[in-house]
Amino acid sequence: MSRRSHLPLIASLLVAACLGAGGGALLYRSFSDSSSKTVVHDVTVPDSQPASSTSPLSVNEIYRRTNQGIVKITVSSLATTTFGGTQQQESQGSGWVYDANGDIVTDQHVVAGARSIKVTFSNGKTYSAKLVGADGSTDLAVIKASAPSSLLHPLSLGDSSKLSVGDGVVVIGSPFGLSETVTSGIVSALHRTITSPTRFSIPDSIQTDAAINHGNSGGALLNLQGEVVGVTAQIDSSSGGNEGVGFAIPSNTVHSVVPQLISTGKAQHAYLGISLDSTANNALVAGVKSNTPAAKAGLKTGDVITSLGSAQTTTPDQLASAIAAHKPGDRVTVTYQRGGQSHTVTLTLASRPS
Repeated sequence: MSRRSHLPLIASLLVAACLGAGGGALLYRSFSDSSSKTVVHDVTVPDSQPASSTSPLSVNEIYRRTNQGIVKITVSSLATTTFGGTQQQESQGSGWVYDANGDIVTDQHVVAGARSIKVTFSNGKTYSAKLVGADGSTDLAVIKASAPSSLLHPLSLGDSSKLSVGDGVVVIGSPFGLSETVTSGIVSALHRTITSPTRFSIPDSIQTDAAINHGNSGGALLNLQGEVVGVTAQIDSSSGGNEGVGFAIPSNTVHSVVPQLISTGKAQHAYLGISLDSTANNALVAGVKSNTPAAKAGLKTGDVITSLGSAQTTTPDQLASAIAAHKPGDRVTVTYQRGGQSHTVTLTLASRPS
């Protein structure tokens, strides 16, 4: 049987350890290695959305509609050698055209530490790009390519909340540097929580069995209408290769984060300041960071948070999603159980630290 490490989930703070860019690869964790690279939390989905009534496209039709908007990204960076020196290395990932201004969405871990970035379009032409902004806490980044407008074919951004388990999906990216590779599968599960490179949780992530491999990072997860509903980011694997358990950052997170990155180069997220016990079947507080909204409101280790604002929080993942739905500066009520008694406090959410 495979083993899963149970590490503290941090509601809009930090979670478990993760792997870096790894040669442009996806973040991944090993089932057989107790030092997990990614923590995935199972979530019961009480009421998934009904499938879209729009007639689905074939995989071929989706590819023909979207492939010009998918790019291969090559990053040059400095790596530390065994003997303490440095050497230049190249890594590869994927991305997709977000708008007609040349903004391209990818994963933050694809471009982390980049000294130079190059983007290859579907016609094989390569152009230099610069980093516009990155958000390690959601593993999203935006780069801008100096390419002619004739090559910029923005993809449509869909609504990830409308996905249902079993819906068909298509992945397009550059696994192992093989441009415009298409794989297909289904939505295997919804509302998964994965770990970002900066050890914050990314709630509502999409699990799929569509083949995802190293180099797919930052590529598009498309629904059967050809809309981007996720950004491929991680795999769960004992070998580091595809084993049918891949994860994508939901498009609704893209909706929130990417416009901020384009506008200011960074993204802000609401922050409560607690860690949660991921092994518990409720939102059990495992720790409270000092000088945070939670600490100032009197929350303590051992409290069980039952609601935040209008959202009921019966699991750690529901609490993470509830916090993510707010902005820094929002005033919210937090209800919690302590010693068999219910308490409610009102606090102001802060901005998540780096």
